[in-house]
Amino acid sequence: MSNLLWPVALVSAAILQSNGNDKTEDNNNNNTNKPVAPKVVIISMFDSEGDVWYGIPEFNLLARNITVPGLSPIFHDVHCTKDGSVCQLTTGEAEINAATTITSLVHSSSFDLTKTYFMIAGIAGVNPKIATTGSVTFARYAVQVALQYEFDARDKPADFSTGYVPQGSFRPDEYPAELYGTEVFEVNDALRKLAVGFAKQAILNDTVAAQQYRANYQTNPAFALGAEGPSVVECDTATADNFWSGTLLSETFENTTSLFTNGTGVYCTTQQEDNGTLESLMRAAMAGLVDFSRIIIMRTASDFDREFPGQTAAANLFGDPGGFTPSILNIHLAGVKVVQGIINNWSKMFAKGVKPNNYIGDIWGSLGGNPDFGPGSIFGGKKPVLKSFRTLRSGVSRIIHTHFVNCLVSV
Repeated sequence: MSNLLWPVALVSAAILQSNGNDKTEDNNNNNTNKPVAPKVVIISMFDSEGDVWYGIPEFNLLARNITVPGLSPIFHDVHCTKDGSVCQLTTGEAEINAATTITSLVHSSSFDLTKTYFMIAGIAGVNPKIATTGSVTFARYAVQVALQYEFDARDKPADFSTGYVPQGSFRPDEYPAELYGTEVFEVNDALRKLAVGFAKQAILNDTVAAQQYRANYQTNPAFALGAEGPSVVECDTATADNFWSGTLLSETFENTTSLFTNGTGVYCTTQQEDNGTLESLMRAAMAGLVDFSRIIIMRTASDFDREFPGQTAAANLFGDPGGFTPSILNIHLAGVKVVQGIINNWSKMFAKGVKPNNYIGDIWGSLGGNPDFGPGSIFGGKKPVLKSFRTLRSGVSRIIHTHFVNCLVSV
């Protein structure tokens, strides 16, 4: 999650100061009907995340600017290199903007995305138990943690640890008895590890302000990693339109991440878009428009999800942890290594795709295979065929009920 109360204009201005000499052209006016087939598409969520890619020495993303109907009214172009090998777009913030923009992109006749690698590249909040500000994280799971029932904390039952209760269930620690299908996504872990290897070649940015602020976390041994300098970390991401702060909600969603992934997911970063982006890409994959095994989720840490010892949750939310600048700059510093790694090794490694060694897809098994989290595939491990909604809904309820009973028996 990005704290836009911080002065983003200063960072953006520094990044964009060399952009005046960039040559641009509008590909929509070119006399060609051949769609652009990028090897990599970089997905940004707001202006500073996108601006960091413009005017860089490695490649010129402003060489071609392609207007796509359905994109955000304020981010209406897809920016590409002259040869179309690398493109970038900005979705707008939160899940609805992300899903709408990506859906518009994948259905645009201006692009052939069947062999494209998608890299979500944005900033996020971070769990100080796992990483610190400025760190670059790569997720295997994206968990829609706030898709639950909710009590105001003042109204919750006295024996509940939180006001959040999984849908269709009766206690916070029960697996959701009703699933919408977007609760959890899992991406290609083999590709993730390759991306991590590329990103570790980068020298990450850090600032004195970030160092001084994170030192406050070293008084709690549980936050030892939060007090260290930035690094590249494999850990998972939590999606919610809500922007939360504080130990109580952070521990709630930490528990949700573990519950929804059957104890496999590691709650690490917090952001507002990824499950919306991934649902759009998954439906595009079902239509044969993209390859879901070619997705990388990279989030850099801009702020902490909870207060340090002696601080209030409000001070954590409204204060400045000094992490915004390194988080924005590290999107480029680490991300460009990933992009270059894919481009430079295209023929021998990436053109044919990176074979997953894990399940990929949603909690329903919509792309085939059996999820290693949740109740298992509602389609019997196969790709779905068209059925009436009533029949499918009945099958979902039966599978979830069986899983719920098994969970109770195992307790």
